[in-house]
Amino acid sequence: MVEIMNQNKDPKSQQINIELGEKEAEGIYSNLAIITHSPAEFIIDFTRVVPGIPKAKVLSRIITTPQHAKMLLRALKENIDKFESKFGEIKIDLQPPHQFGFSTADKGEKVN
Repeated sequence: MVEIMNQNKDPKSQQINIELGEKEAEGIYSNLAIITHSPAEFIIDFTRVVPGIPKAKVLSRIITTPQHAKMLLRALKENIDKFESKFGEIKIDLQPPHQFGFSTADKGEKVN
């Protein structure tokens, strides 16, 4: 069960019952996300890059509003902060010339 605060920051919380199916509970491993946007939406494509294989397939695509994308950014930051306070700083090594991992694509830019 997930508790969601009302937008007015009302101390009373609203509860939503979220069902997690067996297939979704397994999850999908991704080491590359390609993010694009339009004025109305953000699109996040999750893929997995395997060394030695020059092609990658999109495993999952999330389409969301700019407002929800920003809320996701905040939630990720809060969770990363909590993680780092418990386990230490997450170090990001300098990427090799062929960058693999999460990145953003500029309009017209070719992605690895």
